[in-house]
Amino acid sequence: MLRKDHKLHALLHSANLIEQHLRIELEPLGLRPRQARVLHALGRVGTCSQVDLARAFNVSPASMSTMTQRLVQGGYILREVDPEERRTNTLQLTEKGRALLSDVHKAWRAVDKIIQNAVGAENAEQLASLAFMLRDALGGRPPAKALGAGKPHRADVGARKG
Repeated sequence: MLRKDHKLHALLHSANLIEQHLRIELEPLGLRPRQARVLHALGRVGTCSQVDLARAFNVSPASMSTMTQRLVQGGYILREVDPEERRTNTLQLTEKGRALLSDVHKAWRAVDKIIQNAVGAENAEQLASLAFMLRDALGGRPPAKALGAGKPHRADVGARKG
């Protein structure tokens, strides 16, 4: 019988195990889970500032810089100085990065299948629904949505302070 004080432990342990499976799926691509999420977010929003991307992922600008540097070196994203704000870097996918997105999504589907096989299709759907509900209740949003996916303009327009 699960003790009530172990709910958090079970959630954290499950998240770690799921991430391990995702790491295995992404390893042939040379990506880590967060890097895959960065590619996905850039695929949804187009061009955005590195600072805005860090905010959307709830990581420090230094952490985002390290993460994106590996993607720049791999030729998956392009980092340029914003012509309107010289102290700001903008990021966008390269053709190589766009091509890799289908493999990233394939890896995500493989992990979704692992979850479904572990708990059943109906429970997997309910688990995902509850995870989204928890994320939203805690103030989280998917990075692409936080960056304004689908907007025709840069994600950081109007977000800068004087």
